[in-house]
Amino acid sequence: MRTKPIFTMAPNMERFSRRAMNSRFARPDAPVDGQEAVETLMDAFGEFKDAHDSRLAAMQTQLDRVETVQNRPNLFGGTSTGGSSPRQATELNKAFRQFARTGDESRLNAMTTQSDPDGGYLIIPERSREMTTKLWDLSPMRRLARVITLTSSGTFEEPIDKDDAEATWCGETEDRSEDATPQLGLLTIGAKESYALVPISQKLLDDADIDLWSWMVEKLTGKFARQEGTAFITGVGDPSQPSGILTYPTATTGDNTRAWGTIQYVPGGSATTITSDALIDLVYSLRAPYRTGAAWLMNSDSARIISKLKDGSGDYLWRQSLASGQPDALCGFPVEYSEDMPAIAGDAFPIAFGNWRLGYTIIDRLGIRFLRDPYSKKPYVLVYAYRRVGGGVNNSEAIKLLKISTS
Repeated sequence: MRTKPIFTMAPNMERFSRRAMNSRFARPDAPVDGQEAVETLMDAFGEFKDAHDSRLAAMQTQLDRVETVQNRPNLFGGTSTGGSSPRQATELNKAFRQFARTGDESRLNAMTTQSDPDGGYLIIPERSREMTTKLWDLSPMRRLARVITLTSSGTFEEPIDKDDAEATWCGETEDRSEDATPQLGLLTIGAKESYALVPISQKLLDDADIDLWSWMVEKLTGKFARQEGTAFITGVGDPSQPSGILTYPTATTGDNTRAWGTIQYVPGGSATTITSDALIDLVYSLRAPYRTGAAWLMNSDSARIISKLKDGSGDYLWRQSLASGQPDALCGFPVEYSEDMPAIAGDAFPIAFGNWRLGYTIIDRLGIRFLRDPYSKKPYVLVYAYRRVGGGVNNSEAIKLLKISTS
């Protein structure tokens, strides 16, 4: 009579148990104690189970990652919206199933990030929470000039004491005649309005992963700053812009004979470039009471050319700053950069020198105002920003210009 086995094993497990027994005993044909054989077999089975569970867990982790990515193929058939084709998804499924059944990693090893269905879907790019921002040149005029904030109206007025009194020498008994009364003037600067009107869809405001409103406010604030800086140099004045320093009448005559409101210029000594002697002449055309606190104003390209000039002794007129945050110096006076100043060219005024706090006045009325309008143009939210600012020369003796000319 045949005795039934205590338990049966699947073919794969039976082969595994034989390998385990052979590796445990030096002589596989020698008699083996039954209890010891069972214990050996169970130990081997435990090792097999642990290894198999570990591989299944690794496979499940990969499956879970793929399933959670949006617009990726479904690993159990079909594709999600925007994913790869059904054939590509099927090939990926087969690779995972083959690994699960047999442990064959050959098809998985062929996966690459260069192909989305072959593994690229598993690589999720990291999205920065910051933004690369272009940097703009800002005018130093608001920092250099006199700034006045208006609180009650949009017009600034100030008396101008532009005339001298008369006095006469006389003897002890000579008659005294009346002298002329000094004349006064009136400075008037009006606040000009600048605005921006930008539509943004409500959906974009709701769904953008940055604070879009704050970003737009910052962008417009920077734009207003650059716009006003240009106007303080080249603004045409009434009726809609501040009056820029380069829009006033000019003459070569000195302060005592030149009409008030006309800015003196010094010829550059050449029809095409600037000479070192002209820069020295420009410094001393500004009278001593104004030179304390004076500064140069030019663009970066003009600075590049001037920084190479030397005096009669062969020394550079330009002194590079040795401390961070401190301006360069030209003829002992600080250099300020305004890219709104013109380039060196015939008949241009690329260099200005003066006491800007005494010579130019900027007025502000209420600063920048921002209004949010979600009603006028649905489905857009209108960002309306405006500001009122004015500017003008209040003392034409405190500012001098250099002209690229011989006369």
